[in-house]
Amino acid sequence: MRTPISTYRQLLKSHSASYQNIKRQINLLSAVRLVWFLAVVVSLYLTFNQTYVFSTIGVLGLIVFLWLLSKHSNLKHRKDYLSALITINQNEIEIANGNYHHQPNGLAFQEEQHAFSLDIDLFGRASFFQYINRTTTQDGQEFLANLLLSNNIEDIPKKQEGIKELSEMTYWRQDYSANAKIIESESHSDEILKWLSHHGSTFSKTHRTLAVIFSMASLAIFSLVIFKALSLIYLGYWLLFGLFVSGIFIKKVNVLSYQSSKAKQLFKSYAVLLGTIESTNFKSEWLLEHQKHIQNQNQKASGLVKQFSQLIDRLDNRNNLIWAIVANGFFLVDIWQSFLIEQWIVKHKANISQWFTTVAFFDAYNSFGTYAFNHPEFVFPDINSNDNNIKAMELGHPLIKADKRVCSDVTIQSQQFFIVTGANMAGKSTFLRTVGLCIVSANLGLPVCAKNAGYKPIKLITSMRTTDSLTDDSSYFFSELKRLQYIVNQLQNEPYFVILDEILKGTNSTDKAIGSKKFIERLVKSKATGIIATHDLSLCDIEATQTAVKNYFFDAEIKNNELYFDYKLKQGICENMNASFLLKKMGIVE
Repeated sequence: MRTPISTYRQLLKSHSASYQNIKRQINLLSAVRLVWFLAVVVSLYLTFNQTYVFSTIGVLGLIVFLWLLSKHSNLKHRKDYLSALITINQNEIEIANGNYHHQPNGLAFQEEQHAFSLDIDLFGRASFFQYINRTTTQDGQEFLANLLLSNNIEDIPKKQEGIKELSEMTYWRQDYSANAKIIESESHSDEILKWLSHHGSTFSKTHRTLAVIFSMASLAIFSLVIFKALSLIYLGYWLLFGLFVSGIFIKKVNVLSYQSSKAKQLFKSYAVLLGTIESTNFKSEWLLEHQKHIQNQNQKASGLVKQFSQLIDRLDNRNNLIWAIVANGFFLVDIWQSFLIEQWIVKHKANISQWFTTVAFFDAYNSFGTYAFNHPEFVFPDINSNDNNIKAMELGHPLIKADKRVCSDVTIQSQQFFIVTGANMAGKSTFLRTVGLCIVSANLGLPVCAKNAGYKPIKLITSMRTTDSLTDDSSYFFSELKRLQYIVNQLQNEPYFVILDEILKGTNSTDKAIGSKKFIERLVKSKATGIIATHDLSLCDIEATQTAVKNYFFDAEIKNNELYFDYKLKQGICENMNASFLLKKMGIVE
């Protein structure tokens, strides 16, 4: 059976061979173009006195030379496309081997006041975002981050079907990413959208009429000069007059040109991506729903975006001095093109945000499809409404390599709490993050790292990495209290899956035990579900009085004067702690 990494190696081999072939064609075409140019120059020199032959060679030579340039441009585009595909597959092979720390870490998307953003390695180095992210646009990267943060439990079966479909479309996913890579834009869509929404029209139909009348007058003067009804000098006077008229509007044109030029590359890139989305026959309801956002126009969104990019290109021709003088002196082209650009903006600016969002959606879901494809051993949870929020066999952490990953069977009923005890380094915190990522993944419609899994959708909230704040002049203990208050307030609105790691760490042991018990009782009364990890064995007594609370533990054993961990979740209370042993082992105490 072909594995994901063998697929990437095969694609890498195929694209590399095609890339080398294209390079040879480009080199050959460059040589042919040079030879043709020299041949035309020599021929023109030899036939300089033969007007008919000279003209024929000149016209034919120019036509062929332009065709060779066009062919070269197409081959170069193909070369860049294949180079992007090679990079994509090399990257996938690197990530499959565990080397993904060069990827964007998404740390800028981390939110301090969020239900779980800080606690489950969602962003930062060696994070879930860094591992899963395959976006190629800024919009897509932000969309992906927002999805990870969304805590949205709606439409999970539909999301699963969409991700399953994309996971089977490796060529489509890579084509989408490669097309985005070869047309890079330094402009951000938010900046472009802000400009478009606030841009007021400067050039009206009156200006268009002026340009049309002036152009017709120019053609009339040309005709009169050609038929010698008017002296050539009047053509020069008319050119200067045209430049004077254009000069009146030059500041307004410059402003529009500057703003639109920043948008050109972004629109050029998005035109290609929109075209890719429009031309694909998706089957899943989830993908079709989002595809429809760009198909409810009389014209295709890709065509309209491409049209805008071309209009900007034409206005940018003013940067060519000769073109600017001739085109504006005789035809007021800047005024004409500015009018067309503004008319496009007025007509379509209301739809642009949705077009950009659709591109970002498919860019983000490209990452999800790749993640599902890369992990055929993971499972899509069966979504249900029974008593078990999570029922998973061999649940593991998706970022731990398979040969080092230790999995456990986990069944957590709705409105049930686990109190998990265990020695230091026995696996409690990793288990908490495993469950947290399982919930986030399941809510997104992603497969989870398990042999099989059932899931009743629920939102996640955590408190695992509370820190003090020098800026806010708040102690560690007060920061933790505020976090627990935040959790209690959220539970008043809807049920959550709560994950807590060693609560009330900032106070003395007696006070901590009393406060922790009361807080757990509060959580049980609120009908929440969750897991609490602790070193305080006294909290395990709650099981005797609260039927919703169950004790579990991670064990540690000392064998041949060495610590041994099996990292397996077991029911009961931990009886072996290792702090004293480690202190002696490391020579810290006697």
